[in-house]
Amino acid sequence: MAVNELPANPRAFFSTVNPTVFIVSALIVSGFVLFGVTLPDTASRLFETLHAFITDYLGWTYLLAVSVFLAFLIWLVFSRYGRIRLGQPGEQPRFGLLAWFAMLFSTGMGIGLVYWSVAEPVLHYQNPPTGDGGTAAAARQAMIYTFFHWGLHAWAVYVVLGLSIAYFSYRHRLPLTIRSIFYPTLGDRIYGPIGHCIDILAVFGTVFGLATSLGFGAMQLNTGLNTLVGLPVSQWSQVGLIASITTIAVLSVISGLERGLKWLSVFNLVLALLVLAFVLLLGPTLFIIQFLLDATGGYLQQLVELSLSTGALSGGAWHKEWTIFYWGWWIAWSPFVGIFIAQISRGRTIREFIVGVLLMPTLFVLVWMAALGGTALHMELFDAGSGIAAAVAQDTTVALYVTLERIPLSTVTSIAVTLLIATYFVTSSDSGTHVVDKLISRGSRYSPRRQRVIWGIGEGVVAATLLIVGGEEALNSLQTASVTAGLPVAVILAFSCINLYRALRREYAVKGVEPPWG
Repeated sequence: MAVNELPANPRAFFSTVNPTVFIVSALIVSGFVLFGVTLPDTASRLFETLHAFITDYLGWTYLLAVSVFLAFLIWLVFSRYGRIRLGQPGEQPRFGLLAWFAMLFSTGMGIGLVYWSVAEPVLHYQNPPTGDGGTAAAARQAMIYTFFHWGLHAWAVYVVLGLSIAYFSYRHRLPLTIRSIFYPTLGDRIYGPIGHCIDILAVFGTVFGLATSLGFGAMQLNTGLNTLVGLPVSQWSQVGLIASITTIAVLSVISGLERGLKWLSVFNLVLALLVLAFVLLLGPTLFIIQFLLDATGGYLQQLVELSLSTGALSGGAWHKEWTIFYWGWWIAWSPFVGIFIAQISRGRTIREFIVGVLLMPTLFVLVWMAALGGTALHMELFDAGSGIAAAVAQDTTVALYVTLERIPLSTVTSIAVTLLIATYFVTSSDSGTHVVDKLISRGSRYSPRRQRVIWGIGEGVVAATLLIVGGEEALNSLQTASVTAGLPVAVILAFSCINLYRALRREYAVKGVEPPWG
């Protein structure tokens, strides 16, 4: 069946579903959940041992790989290939700029950006990798580190994979799945066992990445509702929140991209901008503006140094805990985010894709982190009794709420932030379900609704089960496992750069002729 062709009987479950990918993925997900909940201590030790080995001996490969990805994209955007359209000649983008940006942003970093907006800068301020903590210099460097972890490098990982998938799918009519980027190397073998393994790995990373994010997001949402309405902080409260959010997400995924997810993402973006405006106007406005410019200058000035810094002379403990962990996490998430960004980017040129996905979210991240994290650091530096650092050291989920309590209209902003977390929850689950649907449906645009319902509910069940049986320890174990899975995904990303370059060079050389793969 050709990609995007309507099956003869679209109601038949396996008319679009790849049975091998579906069944093996379901078995692997079930097996890992059983392992995590029945033997949480063993699972934790195993995953931590694997993670320690990778960070100790192979962590430098993450640093080098992500830096190469960013350099490749910067070269590509200025190259002659930038004008090539991700689609057929004259094809227009499927979504307008606002909806496109809202969806890619909501999927890429939504919950994490809210969760870490205060916690990360304050933690770096307290315990910097070099020098003394608790100083003005430490505050500036803390924001630079935060920009580094959430800025250009993070989005470069998503762009590399998303661009490759979009190019091979829309330009050469291959399935909208990870396996398609290997066509120049493997040819029709992408439809066999090797291709199945690639897509199964992507399903694994997507499901567990979402499950751990749903679990940790539920913990922060529980904290917010405890602050606002006194909802008890407990595992069962968090399970109830996961069930509620999953129900809304399933309804949204049934309605499709153009209705449910599109408008939820736009709502997210508007609400985030309102929260940002509140903090900018009611917080230390002048300090935030000056701090944003100062930290941005430091970030750009130190970009190359930070990109290749391993902390070799200091033992590298901080870099393993933060930078290498983040790079592994972004890489592990790249199949999920990359496929989704490709799905919503048809019709854009390569240059539009790179500039839009790499720069637009990064600019928003810098302003967001400087506003919220900068407000917290201002209070720590100039208000000795703020207590934010002490609260963050004890519980990172309260970081944002403790900061908002110290500015005017704190109840309004706390409600808005809690609603933002909830809607980011929905869009993450929704978009993740769309991605899994693509991976197990041979990239087809048509698939049974019940398939999306099954995987949407499954993601919530995985997160809830881990919370009930293993609590935060089980979620941490699975998070560590999915980050560890970033190593083989990094190899996939490297091949995506190589194969994309080969395909672009051949297409440019022979206009209007299918590239001679092989």
